[in-house]
Amino acid sequence: MPPDHPPHRASVQKLFITGLLTLLPIWLTWVVIKFVFVLLSDISKPWVEPLSHRIAATFPQSLGWFNGLWVQNTIAMVATLFVILAVGALTRRVVGQRLLRWFEALIARVPLANVIYTSARKLLDMLETKPGSTQRVVLIDFPHRDMKSVGLVTRVIREEGSGRELAAVYVPTTPNPTSGYLEIVPVELLTPTDWTVDQAMSFIISGGAVAPDAMPFTRAGER
Repeated sequence: MPPDHPPHRASVQKLFITGLLTLLPIWLTWVVIKFVFVLLSDISKPWVEPLSHRIAATFPQSLGWFNGLWVQNTIAMVATLFVILAVGALTRRVVGQRLLRWFEALIARVPLANVIYTSARKLLDMLETKPGSTQRVVLIDFPHRDMKSVGLVTRVIREEGSGRELAAVYVPTTPNPTSGYLEIVPVELLTPTDWTVDQAMSFIISGGAVAPDAMPFTRAGER
């Protein structure tokens, strides 16, 4: 059997790569949507499942399809979304703010929950506010000076003794920015950017595909 002609092999490879690059974004979108769908559904499932079984048992002829798993998951997701929207609307009102303060006071009495809730709340509040003297989105030298990682400055502290400013920088990972690591970096070693947090997250999640045409890389005073 004669060997494959090189141009034919190259054509097959190009088709494979093109197909793969076309399907990967679709697959990644499906994975994220499925994760969110399952997460939202699981929150309301404990009370949606027995309610669905009761409705199906009461009206077996007309509403027996309520026993379907996809029906229960859909109802659970919609119910969770409704609760989230209701909480958001309630929080904007005086009654909701009072309930939130009561809940936070209750959480403060639980040692481990207090640490987790307070830390998460401070991080979210920080991301929603504008940065002060230090730019929120920065680049840090990692793993060496000629390579950079995108980071978010969460706080500026001072070195004990010298008083030098140090930045606590959270470095998200691609494509899941909820995982990452924390670096303590001297402020003078940060490379500032004019990016917003949303732009930085888009850059990280997309693996650099969604990015501005130009970005800083070298700090002032460096060659």
